[in-house]
Amino acid sequence: MPSTPSAPAGSVPAGTTPAGSASSGTATHCPYCALQCAQTLTPVAGGGADGTPVLTVEGRDFPTNQGGLCRKGWTSAEVLTAPDRLTAPQLRGADGVLREVSWDAALDHAATHLREQRERRGADAVAVFGGGGLTNEKAYALGKFTRVVLGSRLIDYNGRFCMSAAATASNRSLGLDRGLPFPLPDLAGADCVLLLGSNLAATMPPFVQHLEGVRSRGGLVVTDPRGSATAALTAEGAGVHLAPVPGTDLVVLLALLHVVLAEDLVDHEYVAARTTGLASLRASAAAWWPERAEAVCGVPARRLRQVARMLADASPSRGGRGAYVLTGRGVEQSTQGTATVTAAIDLALLLGLVGRRGSGYGPLTGQGNGQGGREHGLKADQLPGYRKITDPEDRAHVAAVWGVDPESLPGPGVPAVELLGMLGTAGGPSALIVCGANPVVSAPDVSRVRERLAALDLLVVLDTVPSETALLADVLLPVTQWAEEEGTMTNLEGRVIRRRRAREAPGGARSELWILRELAARLGVPRGFPAEASAVFDELARASAGGRADYSGLSHERLDREGSMHWPVPAPGHPGTPHALLDGFPTADGRARLIPVTHEDPADPLRADAPLHLVTGRLLEQYQSGAQTRRVPSLLAARPAAFAQMHPLLADLLGIEDGEEVLLRTRSGELRVSAEVTEEIRPDTVFMPFHYPGEGSANLLTGSATDPLSGMPGFKVTALGVLPAPRPVPAPDVVTVQQRSAV
Repeated sequence: MPSTPSAPAGSVPAGTTPAGSASSGTATHCPYCALQCAQTLTPVAGGGADGTPVLTVEGRDFPTNQGGLCRKGWTSAEVLTAPDRLTAPQLRGADGVLREVSWDAALDHAATHLREQRERRGADAVAVFGGGGLTNEKAYALGKFTRVVLGSRLIDYNGRFCMSAAATASNRSLGLDRGLPFPLPDLAGADCVLLLGSNLAATMPPFVQHLEGVRSRGGLVVTDPRGSATAALTAEGAGVHLAPVPGTDLVVLLALLHVVLAEDLVDHEYVAARTTGLASLRASAAAWWPERAEAVCGVPARRLRQVARMLADASPSRGGRGAYVLTGRGVEQSTQGTATVTAAIDLALLLGLVGRRGSGYGPLTGQGNGQGGREHGLKADQLPGYRKITDPEDRAHVAAVWGVDPESLPGPGVPAVELLGMLGTAGGPSALIVCGANPVVSAPDVSRVRERLAALDLLVVLDTVPSETALLADVLLPVTQWAEEEGTMTNLEGRVIRRRRAREAPGGARSELWILRELAARLGVPRGFPAEASAVFDELARASAGGRADYSGLSHERLDREGSMHWPVPAPGHPGTPHALLDGFPTADGRARLIPVTHEDPADPLRADAPLHLVTGRLLEQYQSGAQTRRVPSLLAARPAAFAQMHPLLADLLGIEDGEEVLLRTRSGELRVSAEVTEEIRPDTVFMPFHYPGEGSANLLTGSATDPLSGMPGFKVTALGVLPAPRPVPAPDVVTVQQRSAV
C-alpha cells in the first residue's frame, strides 16, 4: 500500500507555495499540460481597450517547473482575451444559424430537449463527453450529473486518447494508477532514465531540467522514430537514442526483458519478495533475443544489449544511483498500447525499481488534469476516488454521499471511440453534451466523428471559444477559463494543487458548476449540485474516502494553507504521499504482477499503396486540438499550419522539394499539406502534428481501431501513401485573332 512519508503534518512540502505568499498578483498554475507549472498572474494597470482586465504572467517556483515556463505558459493569459471569446449563450435556429439568447432561454431549451430524448428513448439516449483539462470539481460534478440527473451510463472523456493504456496497465500490474508515483525532482539523482515515446523537450520543456543529472552521467535513453528535440538531448555522450520502426516499441521492450533475464541482471531479492509471475514472463521473453528483435524493430542488437545493461547497472541491486522507466503517448497510442506499457512495467519490476526511493516506473500524463479527471468521474467505468462502478461496496459508498439508491446508479459505459461511433445510430445516443473537449479535431477518424455528430437530435457544447466542435452545437454555452475560476487540479505526479481566480469572467460566461446546477434543477434535481468549487471539493473528498485516490484529508482551505499535496491523503492530519507503493502494492496479496505480453502486427499494416508509417504528435508552440493556442498570435505565427515531416531520401524518391505540397492517403482519408524535409526522422516514416482543423487535420488519416483492453486509439501506427500533390495546370495564354494574324 502507499506509505506515509516522514514529513510532519502541517508542513509545507518543499517548493510549494501556499496562498498569499506571492508578493503581488494571484498564485495559480498554467492551463496547459500536466506539469501544471506555477504562475503568478498580475493585472496590468488600466486593463485592455474595452476595460477587460489584462494579466501579465510570471513563472513561480514550484517542484515541476522551478520557476520556468514554456512559450505556451508565458503567453497563456492571451487566450483570456481572444477576440472571439464566447460571452453569451447561443441557440441554433430553424435556419441553421447560431444566435445569442438569454441564459434562461438556452438552459430551458437544453433541458426540454434532454428530457424529451430520455422519455422517448431511455436514459442512455443522452451521452456526455468530458475533457482532461477540467478541474477536479468539474470532472466530479459532470460524472455525478450524468449518473444521477441523466441516469445515463454513457460518459467518457478525451483522456481516453491520452492515458488509458498506461492506466489499464498500471492498475493490472501494480494495482494503482497515479501517473508518476514519485515527485518529479527525484529523477535528478538517477544514473539511467529510459524514456519511451515522449518528446517532452517540445511538449513540456520545463521537464528537461530534471534530466540534467542523468544526462551528465550519460544515462538518458530516448526511443523515438524521429530525431526529436528530446532525442537530441542524448547527443555528445549524454545517452542513447533508439529509433525503432513505428509500432515495434513492444519488441524493443521484449528484447530488453530478454537480455535482463538471459544475463541474470534481475534483482532476485526484490522479485521474490514483491512480485508474482516470473516463470511465465521468462518463457514469453525467451523468444525475443536481440538479433531477432533487430530484424523487426530496426534497433541494432548491440544497442539493445547496451541499454539493458545501462538500466541494470543503474539499479539499486547492482550499486547504482537508481533508474527510471517512463512511458509516453508515442508507445501507448497503439492497438497494443496496454501490452507495451505492461512490458515497460515488467522491465522496471525485474530490476527492482518500482516502489523504491530513487527509482521507479511512471507514465507521463499529458493533459492538465488527465489524472484527476479519470480519478473522480469522467471515465466510463469508474466512480470518484478510483472506485469501480461494478463493485457493490464502491457503489454503495458513493451513492450514500450522493443521497441516492445504489441500484439507481447505472453500470459501466463504453470507451470514447466506441461512444462517438454510436452517436445518432438506431441503438445509440440521440443527444450529446460536450464539456471541455474538441473531438472534431482530437478524435481518430474525424470524418466519421463529424458524420455521427451531424446525426444527433441535440448537441450541447460548453466551451470558452468557438472551437470546431462548438460551431456544430445546437446549444452553445460560454464557460469560464482557468484564471477566472477556483478549483483544484492533479498533476502528473498525483500532486493536488489549487487553481485560483485572478479576474472576473467577461460578459455572460458562467462556470460549468453553475450550468450543471441550473440544468439539474430544470431536470428535477434541485439539490446536490453546488456552484461553489470549495463545496464541490468537500463532497468529492467524502466520496473518495477509502478509495485508492483518497482525497478525504484535503480541502481548499488546507491546500491554501499548506501548499500542494500528493494523494492519497486519507485524513486531515495526513501529510500526503509523495512516494507511493513503498510499503507494498494495493493488490489482493500485496505483490505486483509480472505479466507476459505478445507482440502483434499493427491493425493497419503496410501495403503496396501505403508503404510508409504515419505518426502524429505535438509541437512546442501548440497544444491538443489547438483551440486555445491557435488563438495566440505569436504561437500561431510560429506554426501556422499542418505539415508532413519526411526524410530527404523519401522526398528525393518522390521528387518533392522542401515546402512543396504532398498528397497523403490512408484507408480513412486523404489531405494535402506542405512537406517539411529533415534528416531527423526515419526514411520510412512521416510525421504530422495533430493540432490543426479542417483539411489539415491529421485525424482525417487515422483509423478507429483501438487497444482491446484500454480502448486507446492507434494514433501512432497508420499505413500511409504519399504522392506529390497535383500541380495546377496554368491557364493557356489568351491570344486574339488579330495577334495570331500578326504572328
